[in-house]
Amino acid sequence: MTSTTFFIIFIPILAIILLAVNLILAPHNPYQEKDSVFECGFHSFLGQNRTQFSVSFFIFGLLFLLFDLEILLVYPYSVSSYTNDIYGLVIMMVFFVLLTLGFIFELGKNALTIDSRQTSSYSNGKPSTPHWFLMIKEDKKETSK
Repeated sequence: MTSTTFFIIFIPILAIILLAVNLILAPHNPYQEKDSVFECGFHSFLGQNRTQFSVSFFIFGLLFLLFDLEILLVYPYSVSSYTNDIYGLVIMMVFFVLLTLGFIFELGKNALTIDSRQTSSYSNGKPSTPHWFLMIKEDKKETSK
């Protein structure tokens, strides 16, 4: 028996034995706290565990994952671009055109905008947002004249 065959047989048997020992010897004491919903590190109060959640972060993550995987598909071409002919270049250009069209479509649908609760309204000539430093620069320009 070769060492490879030995490991192919031995490792699954060892894993099954260790899992069986864990199931037999591990303490089993379920209680209500273990079965309750865990949300962000605190206990959910009655009636508050089903609140609305903004889906824009989820869409942002999906788009990042999609473009990340598409970049991964470009990598083999970049490695073999020296041996590729004009056919490989045309295929990659079509791929990049499709990526660009998809990105433009996402921008057109405002998929990459996240709604902010901050307002940028001015009251009494001074902004109510953290853009106060812009007003300071404008005040310095007016006083220096």
